[in-house]
Formats: sequence, structure tokens, C-alpha cells
Amino acid sequence: MALDQSFVGRTYPPTEPYEVGREKIREFAEAVGDANPAYTDTEAARGLGHPDVIAPPTFVFAITFKAAGQVVADPQLGLDYSRVVHGDQKFAYNRPVRAGDRLTVTSTIETIRTMAGNDILDIRGEVHDQDGEHVVTAWTKLVARAAEEA
Repeated sequence: MALDQSFVGRTYPPTEPYEVGREKIREFAEAVGDANPAYTDTEAARGLGHPDVIAPPTFVFAITFKAAGQVVADPQLGLDYSRVVHGDQKFAYNRPVRAGDRLTVTSTIETIRTMAGNDILDIRGEVHDQDGEHVVTAWTKLVARAAEEA
């Protein structure tokens, strides 16, 4: 059954703050194989004009995807998460994520459409820091595959 179009535009409450730590940034950079010293060396980051180490661009995915869980878990939406695959991800940054940031995410359903029986859901996550400054917008596309016919 197709998802309810009336959910387009629905915004969910901001998440609890996520505190970005230097060690988490270092671990993430290692995990993705990015040796940029701005991710691990405070002096290198300061040399580039940042107050502390910065995170690789995809670091924020873990925070925004978890926030999108509010949408996924909304029982009124009726999304069957057992059939969901991650379709796409993109980011638009105002500034890099930095160690010491306390980030909150507000998720909004941007679009819902059905193609070939698959429900496609686009969720926009607005990420702000502890001062209310907009840091990044993340878009997550989820595809709920059509049920297989018996």
C-alpha cells in the first residue's frame, strides 16, 4: 500500500544534541581511509582556519540517519522498514562539522512517491549547532521495495 501523501511536509522534533568528539572524528576518518590531517591534528586544522579538527563530509550521515529514524518509526506513516533500502544521500554544508559541536537534527519529509510499486521517501535533515547556527542539510532517500507477489 502506498504511503500517505499527507505526510509530505511533516517535520519531527529536533533530536537530543550529539556532541562531536575528536576521537569519533579520528575513528571515522580511519574507517573511511581518509588521511587528511585536518581530521586528526588540531594544529593542521587550525592552519586551515578551523578552531579544532573537522570531520570528513560523510561523518554527519550517522547523526542524520539516526534522526530519520523518527520518520521511519512513525506508526501513522506505515513504512515497512523490513523492505527498506538506502537509495541516496547528499549533503549541503554551510561549514564543516567540528570537534566540540553539539548538533541537533530536525527531520522533514520532503517527498513521497511510488514507482513500480516501490515507495520512495525523501527526508531532509537540518543540522544546527549549539548556537543555532545551520551547519549542514542532509537528504536521505529511502526506498521501500514492493512486496513480492506470491
